[in-house]
Amino acid sequence: MTLIESVIAILLVSIGLLGLLSMQPTSWNASARADQLGHAAIILSRELTARELSIMNPCNAVAAGTVTRTVYASAEDAALSGDTSYGVQTTTAPLGGNGWRVTVRVTWPLNATGIAESIVVTRQEPFRMGCI
Repeated sequence: MTLIESVIAILLVSIGLLGLLSMQPTSWNASARADQLGHAAIILSRELTARELSIMNPCNAVAAGTVTRTVYASAEDAALSGDTSYGVQTTTAPLGGNGWRVTVRVTWPLNATGIAESIVVTRQEPFRMGCI
């Protein structure tokens, strides 16, 4: 009787372990997606802030249009081993007067839609720096 109980216990533990192992690739994929989304959010925030500060300074010229560039997760100019590349598309459009709409879209491999955010920026006299 004890032998039968032991075999049943081993069988149940084996089924439980196989269930846990089958979930492992799914959790790795979810972790990779979350990591890529986190990097994209940081890149998006950095790009929006840089454009906002540039436009707010009345000394800087503002060029309307769309600029597309590649940024790497390591924040280096060239890809490091295993580095993910992100496409950053920044569009600046005049709103009239001294206002502009800045829209940034960040995409990465396996996610062509990516994430996007836009802000409205106006010139700010207190941010006047570097004028000659």
